[in-house]
Amino acid sequence: MSRPVTLCTGQWADLPLEKLAKMASGWGYDGLELACWGDHMDVFKAAEDNDYCKRQLKILKKNNLKLYAISNHLAGQMVCDLNDERSDSFVPQELVGDAEGKRKWAVESMINSAKAAKNLGIDVVNGFTGSAIWHCLYSYPPVTEEAIEAGYQNFADMWNPILDVFDQCGVKFALEVHPTEIAFDTITAARAVKAIGGRKAFGFNFDPSHLLWQMVDPAMFINEFADRIYHVHMKDAALQLDGRSGILASNLNFGQAGRGWDFRSLGHGDVDFEEIIRALNHAGYAGPLSVEWEDCGMEREHGAKEALAFVRDCDFSPSTMVFDTAFDN
Repeated sequence: MSRPVTLCTGQWADLPLEKLAKMASGWGYDGLELACWGDHMDVFKAAEDNDYCKRQLKILKKNNLKLYAISNHLAGQMVCDLNDERSDSFVPQELVGDAEGKRKWAVESMINSAKAAKNLGIDVVNGFTGSAIWHCLYSYPPVTEEAIEAGYQNFADMWNPILDVFDQCGVKFALEVHPTEIAFDTITAARAVKAIGGRKAFGFNFDPSHLLWQMVDPAMFINEFADRIYHVHMKDAALQLDGRSGILASNLNFGQAGRGWDFRSLGHGDVDFEEIIRALNHAGYAGPLSVEWEDCGMEREHGAKEALAFVRDCDFSPSTMVFDTAFDN
């Protein structure tokens, strides 16, 4: 089994798709995971205009690239988020400062993501969900269990109607388990699955980097949700705890000295990718390994090329036999 290696375009959305596709093809990538911002994928257009879908796919085909998934993290975040000024840059100008207007737009965007995926001939949309209770992470002032349960119910109330459309379109939603989402570790992921009744339209875009710095075992996450790993991000991270710093990052931005952890280009952090590949093999995952490149300390084109080589080198197929059965012959 040779899994396709793709490049997530979210960190490259400043480049036109025409230019990025040519670059990615030249580096040797098999495909792109198109972000739903920049000019890479407009889900409002793609949901209604098959010609638009054909034009975007033609750009990829011209560069010998395939499409396996699209990602709409920005809109997904606003479905359950508090929607303050942090997300004003995600929405049309007329919605800036309008928390509920942003939420309504986000719901429409996610519904259109399912329709766009169907029109594009793919069956996975990656993204975030947001969370109404992330700010309650530390229980002070005291947070009741009823308040936490209400947060999961809010998630179910907001996302079940969206997932109904995903089901109608034959598309799955893959949540990237991540801080600020309703699911940010293994325990909260299980609670989120329970909250939406275990429906199969909801699964995960596995990304080990967000688990690593929380000291959650990424391979154990795959083992626990083997039937819900719908997509995989390849991204590394490094703990940089020095006795002064902590895993909550000290209000320091990515790349700043003193942070307790940071994202790293593949192979330059602490993620054990061999164990992840072994877990994916056990889970029967044969989909793409998508490089989400983030490293404030490295030039990104160098990083993208190096990351591709790293993924090709670390991926391997599962065995088709138990090694000592050779003695039976």
